Amino acid sequence: MMAILLRLLTIISISLPLIKSMTFDFPAVFNFGDSNSDTGALISAGIETLVPPNGHSYFHVPSGRYCDGRLIIDFLLDAMDLPFLNAYLDSLGLPSFQKGCNFAAAGSTILPATASSVSPFSFGIQVSQFLRFKARVLQLIAQGKEFDEYVPAQDYFEKGLYMFDIGQNDLAGAFYSKSLEQIIASIPTILLEFETGIKKLYEEGARHFWIHNTGPLGCLAQNVAKFGTDPSALDDLGCVSSHNQAAKTFNLQLHALCSKLQGQFPDANITYVDIYSIKSNLIANFSKYGFVQPIMACCGYGGPPLNYDSRVSCGQTKVVNGTSIAAKGCSDSSEYVNWDGIHYTETANQYVASQILTGKYSDPPFSHAMPFLLNLNF
Repeated sequence: MMAILLRLLTIISISLPLIKSMTFDFPAVFNFGDSNSDTGALISAGIETLVPPNGHSYFHVPSGRYCDGRLIIDFLLDAMDLPFLNAYLDSLGLPSFQKGCNFAAAGSTILPATASSVSPFSFGIQVSQFLRFKARVLQLIAQGKEFDEYVPAQDYFEKGLYMFDIGQNDLAGAFYSKSLEQIIASIPTILLEFETGIKKLYEEGARHFWIHNTGPLGCLAQNVAKFGTDPSALDDLGCVSSHNQAAKTFNLQLHALCSKLQGQFPDANITYVDIYSIKSNLIANFSKYGFVQPIMACCGYGGPPLNYDSRVSCGQTKVVNGTSIAAKGCSDSSEYVNWDGIHYTETANQYVASQILTGKYSDPPFSHAMPFLLNLNF
């Protein structure tokens, strides 16, 4: 209870100065990314299956999110007074796309997918899906079909917010076959592909871009388990140094790309968000924010220090070498930063969202005109 109270006071203290701010008014949000913001794409595509305890903290059933509850994007949408985004591939339950659409899919990369990729929906494919989505919406409106009586079709796309959180899998996946030097050398190629997608969206009328950098990959239990068996590979926080170095190099070049694009497109608003600093600070100072475990997975198998086993995913049971092993959830996910060894818990996601919404971690910073007051749901 004390941990939850501490977290409440921390987020409230962050949010109080924002009360007098005006509100943003985006008619729609279009999101592109990987599992950090996937709200059901890979599950709807039938590529993977999620089982309880995924979703238990908020939706009470698996929601297509790789989390016990809500993601960062859910909290951001809630703060903008917009509904959660439906996945583009979700055709069940009459999903509404009147306030935007989510093209993110777990396992997706910026670079084109290969035969061995977890997700076929790489960034270029997601952009193509958006183009199809836009063309279809405009076609339906031209046929007299209702879409949103309060928002002109052109405003829906041109005044919408385009959000991006992708690149983590390009880096993390590369470590299984490449050296750090090779991965760093590949970053310009990765970002050229990202730049191509951004420019396509700009040509289609997109003007408001919100781009997240990638987090500290070396602090994920999955990467520590695989690449951190030698203590010399770890930093002072117990994170894999090489992975974090790759992430920081990627982020520096992504930041430079955002600055270049802003110069090329002065009529656009391109906001770079430093997720890496937010998450690193959370892991370094986890107890300050009411958490107990900064790296160990809540839902996993194996117990301390990581509670992660790549052979069995959260909620699943498998027979390994004749023995049944089960990846079960912990008793209180709000004490954990990490949910399943790869993704963050709802509580950690809410903390990250609260920091994003201060505007202090963005370039250009917008704390002087911060429009949001995060709704607390603990």
